[in-house]
Amino acid sequence: MSKYLKATALTLGVGLLAAPVLAGQYGLGRPALPEEIAAWNLDIHPDGSGLPEGSGSVEDGEMLFSENCASCHGDFAEGVDNWPKLAGGDGTLADKDPVKTVGSYWPYLSTVWDYVHRSMPFGNAQSLSNDDVYAITAYILYSNYLVEEDFVLSNENFLEVEMPNADGFIVDDREEAESHFWQDEPCMENCKDNVEITMRARVLDVTPQEEEAENDAAFEEQKAEAETAVVEEAAVEEPAASEEPAAAPDPALVEAGEKVFRKCKACHQVGEGAKNRTGPVLNGVMGRAAGSVEDFRYSKALEEAAEGGLVWTEETLGEFLANPRKYLKGTKMAFAGLRKDEDQAAIAAYLSTFE
Repeated sequence: MSKYLKATALTLGVGLLAAPVLAGQYGLGRPALPEEIAAWNLDIHPDGSGLPEGSGSVEDGEMLFSENCASCHGDFAEGVDNWPKLAGGDGTLADKDPVKTVGSYWPYLSTVWDYVHRSMPFGNAQSLSNDDVYAITAYILYSNYLVEEDFVLSNENFLEVEMPNADGFIVDDREEAESHFWQDEPCMENCKDNVEITMRARVLDVTPQEEEAENDAAFEEQKAEAETAVVEEAAVEEPAASEEPAAAPDPALVEAGEKVFRKCKACHQVGEGAKNRTGPVLNGVMGRAAGSVEDFRYSKALEEAAEGGLVWTEETLGEFLANPRKYLKGTKMAFAGLRKDEDQAAIAAYLSTFE
């Protein structure tokens, strides 16, 4: 702790806790001034008390988030490296490895506002204005699909925002419900009339014999599936010799698309070894039915579009990328969009090179 912080803590601690006594006995300390107390009293309560006047839009929040938060939390609040995700995780709290974000886990919006205001951005805490904090909070809500893109958050509508996990917590009543554990006199001797051993460790069967048989059965099943897949692949007919191969995309357009794709890398991967991240792998996306990547949880909106026969072509992909949320209301994709036709065409050309 710095000398300044020590001095401040001493002044406030003495002033708030014991100033009258110490001042009289030792000549130390003084009562804290109202402005000194106000400087430390920054907490915002779930009922909105403590919120300052102000407002901020999703649009302004996107810019502020990009400038102050994206280096750690990603442009779309998806998290970078080991820095925490602020968006996503919907429906994962019951999973073995839940994704706890503002949208999936946090019960109170006041916690978001308070933490951003008090501690962010990292290394430059409390440099944001109240309006900036409202705007960034609004963008985080938007990234979790809790508000629309034209939403403006303010102290007046703050409590109208419903957090999905608001009812996922219970009141900690252990102080009363379990008080008998520490309030009763503990038993120190002859606490039980009779003590007996009911089981010995060597008898306990902690690894059931059925497990080995189940593993063997699973292995045989996987082996059979693999052999079937090989047979089916061999049975696929070769394309007729008369079919003309698709024209190769313009190399210059592909090169331009690679640069544009930098805006997509935070969520999507392509090429050898590509894996699903916040967004699905995009290998082979051109000409593919929408929502068909295995082991990726799509939004209901995209699943419905896929059931309706949506296929990703240069035209449909361009329309989607121009304004994702307008083209597919309810999409999980938080990307603002590619407004230029040439950027849309370049992305399509670049993605067509990955089978």
